Amino acid sequence: MIFYLLFVITIALLLLLLSMVWPPDSPWSPWWRTNKKTALKIIKLAKITEKDFIVDLGCGDGTALITAAKNKKAHGAGVEIDPFRVLIAKIRVLLGGVSDLIVIKRGNLFDQDISGSSLVIVYLIPKTLKRLKKKFFAELKPGTKVISYMYQIDFLPEVVRDEDSHVYVYLIPKKRTNTEKN
Repeated sequence: MIFYLLFVITIALLLLLLSMVWPPDSPWSPWWRTNKKTALKIIKLAKITEKDFIVDLGCGDGTALITAAKNKKAHGAGVEIDPFRVLIAKIRVLLGGVSDLIVIKRGNLFDQDISGSSLVIVYLIPKTLKRLKKKFFAELKPGTKVISYMYQIDFLPEVVRDEDSHVYVYLIPKKRTNTEKN
């Protein structure tokens, strides 16, 4: 019994370690964390306020949302498909004292309605970002900010960037071109 338990724990730890170095062109998303320093940079560059409603697609452990809630009293929702990450995020929201501001949901980010957000945060691989193009243009209002950590989004106009922290801020444009509709 102990051998079986150690074996399962070892496999789980190896999978966790593997997910941290997953190749960026993989069809699956790795578990890369957004650290607090980067979350603070996102808040600053995106000019997040208490009036914002943030949706974090693939929120992981909820660091970006929790930091925005604690520092700017922003409301938000995190969407995460991995039940283990959802549990961690919910615990962190509760322990962080921001459960009145932040909701964490388990689900597929492609199935979530993001139309009510004023700001969307993504830390997703390039293949997933490309798949979000239609969703962004269909559901987000013009002027909605999209913040991408680590990877640039080539189909949105960039507003500001910080190369050192790899944070990029984009806006959903007012006028849509034919290429944006595709």
